[in-house]
Amino acid sequence: MHLKGALHVHTTCSDGTLSIGQTVSVYAGLGFDFIALTDHDYLLRGGCYDEVKTLNTEMIVFTGLELTIFEKGYLHVNRIDGDREILHVFNHPAELDLPLAKAIARIKAVAERLPIDAVEVTTKGFRTPEYEIDDIPFPKIATDDAHTIQGCGRAWVEMDCARDKDSIIRAIKNNAFWNCYAG
Repeated sequence: MHLKGALHVHTTCSDGTLSIGQTVSVYAGLGFDFIALTDHDYLLRGGCYDEVKTLNTEMIVFTGLELTIFEKGYLHVNRIDGDREILHVFNHPAELDLPLAKAIARIKAVAERLPIDAVEVTTKGFRTPEYEIDDIPFPKIATDDAHTIQGCGRAWVEMDCARDKDSIIRAIKNNAFWNCYAG
């Protein structure tokens, strides 16, 4: 089955401007099959994701966290929970504002502590091609890191796989997807 999805989305559960319901509605309207809610760990309100269980939607809604990791400063790694699988994505390395070699060193240092499965090659949905290199030994994903309605749907992944959370995660881990960007 052909699927389209965003793996880095914020809601009012942390610093986004859309509720979970509004977020799902916007992405469904854009033709997405799945999204990952990845609100910030240090801002997430307890029980906030309970709403996901009551949604009336065909969309697959992952829950996760944007983890704050300290490695010579702070950076972010998304942990996205499937039914049995977990996906860890090193987020927006371009936002580290470091020379490429130092950013790669940070990615590799974090990978010694966490099982990094992919690295974002976007910042707020805009392509950062300098990170689409073999020196970064992980699949590279595009996503929009949306915090507002204007950020929704700027970048996403597409894949052909079964329509379930664990199959989507395995497709990412196996680099069996492609990146897409809005006009």
